[in-house]
Amino acid sequence: MKRREFIMLVGAAAAWPLAARARSYPARPVRIIVGYAAGGSNDIVARLMGQWLSERLEQPFIIENRPGAGTNMGTEAAVTAAPDGYTLLMVNPANAVNATLYKKLNFVFLRDIAPVASMIRQPLIMLVNPSVPAKTIPEFIDYAKANPGKINMASGGSGSINHVTGELFKMMTGVNLVHVPYRGAGPALTDLLGGQVELLFGGMASSIDHVRAGKLRALAVTTATRSEALPDTPTVGEFVPGYEASDWFGLGTPKGTPGEIIDILHNEIKAGLADPKFRARVSELGGAVFPGSPAEFGKVLADETEKWAKVVNFAGMKPD
Repeated sequence: MKRREFIMLVGAAAAWPLAARARSYPARPVRIIVGYAAGGSNDIVARLMGQWLSERLEQPFIIENRPGAGTNMGTEAAVTAAPDGYTLLMVNPANAVNATLYKKLNFVFLRDIAPVASMIRQPLIMLVNPSVPAKTIPEFIDYAKANPGKINMASGGSGSINHVTGELFKMMTGVNLVHVPYRGAGPALTDLLGGQVELLFGGMASSIDHVRAGKLRALAVTTATRSEALPDTPTVGEFVPGYEASDWFGLGTPKGTPGEIIDILHNEIKAGLADPKFRARVSELGGAVFPGSPAEFGKVLADETEKWAKVVNFAGMKPD
């Protein structure tokens, strides 16, 4: 046998176990850990994608809700699991925020997670109770500066996306708002509707019906471009140049998971995000598909971690 043919044969033999392993994946149920209780946006998105992956890969993708410690309990369970492709993690802005907010974690998120794919992005809505006289962002900024420390800004808890989005607004406009943390965005929204607080950067899915019914006033959306769900509502960035924030969702897996398994998952997620029925369901939830390769999603995670670190430090934020 010629030397070149021998080398090719050895290479093919070495690659065969990896290829065989990829073709056999998944051979048993896969769990997707969600760091929140059932019913929220993260849980809904996880179940939507889990159903798609179950149908495509012919194994159950089971949602495992592990709320606690600002998603850190679920994250730790995921990053310390065996890197075999059978444990996935719903990744969201809390992971980027917590890297700075919590000083003593048992993991380093960017080091210990292998990005699989970004999936969905959705704006938040800057919402005020109708009792607030401001109807535009400039009017609100003027009103807040005329009433420093008198406007209560609700959130789903310290370090939540509602919180950091509001702190970014404070940092970029110089207004003085009083942060009022709740145990979840649901109770915060309830008190905004009742007039106990004046402001909330709320999730699109949970808030849009209240806006349409006139129970809340939408001053702006937080993404860089306007939302198809609220096309007449401006972006914050139209009045505060450079402002952008969004709630996004993706999947990760423990570092060390074989690349061929990550490729299988990424390709199936990409197919789901391109499917018209899947995209329509995402649109119904007030979001937009946000496809990205593992490398692209890794850059998103690094950029978001750096961005929110500045806000956490600016606001002197502490965990609840």
